Amino acid sequence: MTGRTEANIEVDETHVEDNDSTLGDEISAFTASITSSVLDYPVENGRRYHAFRAGAYYLPNDELEQDRLDLSHALMTKAIGDELFLAPIDTDKIDRVLDIGTGTGIWSMAMGDEFPNISEACFAIQPPWVPPNVRFEIDDVEYPWVYERPFDFIFCRYMTGSILDWPTLVGRVYENLAPGAWAEFQDFDLQYYSEDGSLTPESSTLRWINTFLEASRKAGREPCPGPKLEEWARDAGFTNIEHRRFRLPIGPWAKDPHLKQVGMYNISQIMTGLEAFSLRLFCGVLGWKENEVLALLTKVRSELKEPKLHAQFDYHVVYGQKKSK
Repeated sequence: MTGRTEANIEVDETHVEDNDSTLGDEISAFTASITSSVLDYPVENGRRYHAFRAGAYYLPNDELEQDRLDLSHALMTKAIGDELFLAPIDTDKIDRVLDIGTGTGIWSMAMGDEFPNISEACFAIQPPWVPPNVRFEIDDVEYPWVYERPFDFIFCRYMTGSILDWPTLVGRVYENLAPGAWAEFQDFDLQYYSEDGSLTPESSTLRWINTFLEASRKAGREPCPGPKLEEWARDAGFTNIEHRRFRLPIGPWAKDPHLKQVGMYNISQIMTGLEAFSLRLFCGVLGWKENEVLALLTKVRSELKEPKLHAQFDYHVVYGQKKSK
């Protein structure tokens, strides 16, 4: 693995305050400044979900969640250096790009705008206005693929908690690449931790994330695929594999300016998404009552706004190349 930084993240002591309302206001203002609202869907616990093969995806697809997904895109691109991808592809020579699990389509549209020579096909809630070289397809990525032509680049990001069989998916990505083409996988290890002991076993935040991980695994969907991506890529036959880990602070507590901004993006998308992450899994898989979930989330929100809490989790980027004939 490359790109690992062993030194702990240095805390910005000037950010520590007794009153958490300042951070709450800061999160709201930050979220409002960078997010935008971009069929017949079922509604559960006040949230709207996909109708296509209902239950296969635990997150909602309503406007609030679309805003969070766009915010998450900003988080992930910021975390890796304000880049759309890290694989060493020659953008002048590629034509067909596949974006798996495209969400709102924000990555695909950014690629289509930046590289007009590319034509794309994507799995998935997208807006009706898109660059002319972008098109979207609704399908299940875990079903057999029927593309007649291979792709020059396949991008798979933020599929945590969505895939039943990761090795098969990575294998299909490899099979559908042109010889010598690249694929890139970006995903999370959602196990929260702190390097200074500020996230304690007694905290509601640790209880919440551990319960979330338990529910996702009970549903058969791995919530922490990031650390395993390199192994799956190697087993699928990829060569020239690179694996990088990025730490994502939760909140603007880091002293480093880049990590401070990453932390602000991160806490904003978490605060926006707590109910989306929790309701279907906690209620539908573990049998919690809705009011029990909401009561726990109230405690989590309060803790996450506490400047003395220095929680974080990891983001993994793995890219590799298909062997040339």
